[in-house]
Amino acid sequence: MSRFDRYMLSQLLALFGFFSLVLVAVYWVNRAVGLFDQLIGDGQTALVFVEFSLLTLPNVIRLVLPISAFAACLYAVNRLMQESELVVMQATGFSAFRLARPVVFFGFCVCVMQLLLTNLLVPMSQTRLAERSAEISENITARFLNEGRFMHPASGVTLYIRQISPLGELNDLFLSDERSPQTATVYTARQALIVRGEAAPRLVMLDGMAQTMSRDGRRRISVTRFADFTLDLGAIIGTSAGRLQSLRELATPELLRASAETAERTGASRAALLEEGHSRLAGPLLGLAAPLLGFAAMMLGGFSRFGLWRQMGGAVLLIIALQMLNTSASGAALRSENGWPALYAAPLFGVLAAGGLLWIAQRPRRLRRAAVPA
Repeated sequence: MSRFDRYMLSQLLALFGFFSLVLVAVYWVNRAVGLFDQLIGDGQTALVFVEFSLLTLPNVIRLVLPISAFAACLYAVNRLMQESELVVMQATGFSAFRLARPVVFFGFCVCVMQLLLTNLLVPMSQTRLAERSAEISENITARFLNEGRFMHPASGVTLYIRQISPLGELNDLFLSDERSPQTATVYTARQALIVRGEAAPRLVMLDGMAQTMSRDGRRRISVTRFADFTLDLGAIIGTSAGRLQSLRELATPELLRASAETAERTGASRAALLEEGHSRLAGPLLGLAAPLLGFAAMMLGGFSRFGLWRQMGGAVLLIIALQMLNTSASGAALRSENGWPALYAAPLFGVLAAGGLLWIAQRPRRLRRAAVPA
């Protein structure tokens, strides 16, 4: 690269880092608030909250990279125009396409970062996040067992524990199960313990009784007293057994194959698998198209001490149109398993539109040179 290319690339990368840091912080704080309420409300520690927050960062970074690259390009070009640096380079004979070369290098850097994120870091983090979520969902004590409170671990289930001893013994337990439309059962026990089972935790109740009331017209009640009784909590609270795997956890080659086994394991259609796989390849290309489109729109304006606000507005409208096209293409790919080529339409449109704008930016200078008499 020439000295000018290195200089402009350094400006773009520095601003890209700044805008990425700001946008990631905004997105992360927005998501962390809901995550904090969920985890702390379920009785988890601050360390679990920090772990979950860090595991969500790769996906947040993936989302903001094209936006921060676009914003960095607009800011850098506007500043270089105001300081007449680009004007001087144009006066030396640099065409708009030549000036765009460091922007292309910058776009390739962003594209490579997004490829690593979408195809490597995000699936790894999502897999680990799903594993930790499954572990926490099986920790019944941390999620639902709070003394002195009526809790509803599932629809139609009410749980109350008067006291939890330091050894984990549940004293004076009340459990109401009204999920069945035919019967309602109330379990009471002087003491209870939670033990690990093969598929799900088990609740062992000691010295209690079960009162079952039929919900037909007779309203009969049967009472069963027991010295010990074991209840499977998996059917009441639900466990991670049989959990459908998320598409974001799968590797990209597995998504592109879109086999029947993968569709059964995830519960998704073949079109959804292909859409997720190809979006991991087409999405990073927006990291190249977005800054290039912004640069091309800014080159339509000449030197102005007041800035290139009209060109900035046009660039923002173009990036909005690019995102709308990308969203429409994603919807088309989800509707049909043969619609995945539409995912590459938005990056292709961005690159072609940028090329057209750069060609238009050069035309006035060519016309002026042609008008000069020989």
